[in-house]
Amino acid sequence: MPDAFTTRVLNLATGSAERVADITGECQSFLREAASGRDGLLNVFVPHATAGIAIIETGAGSDDDLLSALHALLPADDRWQHRHGSPGHGRDHVLPAFVPPHATLPVIGGRLELGTWQSVCLVDTNRDNPDRQVRLSFLG
Repeated sequence: MPDAFTTRVLNLATGSAERVADITGECQSFLREAASGRDGLLNVFVPHATAGIAIIETGAGSDDDLLSALHALLPADDRWQHRHGSPGHGRDHVLPAFVPPHATLPVIGGRLELGTWQSVCLVDTNRDNPDRQVRLSFLG
């Protein structure tokens, strides 16, 4: 019988541009092994001060709309007190207040229970850090 708690770390290269990266496939792949057909919860956590996890539609422009909305709410300019890194980097440190660094999702019969158009996404606006980790944890 599989363990009640299983975890894995994904290493992702997000590049030097702001990005919404769909990691739904990686989550489903992890659950095929970790959940083994059981019910439980998947926790998705990004251990970075400048990235978040969003559950949104992708591929129809919503991912670009999210980045545009974040630009409107958190402009990349010199207003931020946190000033190291590239210009406007202080806003990246405010991002997790709007896009939290975690999500907990239901797993039924070993499968991620998302709505028809929902995807699990890493939101990364920090152009100074192209390498990210995401921890996936299944609690059965």
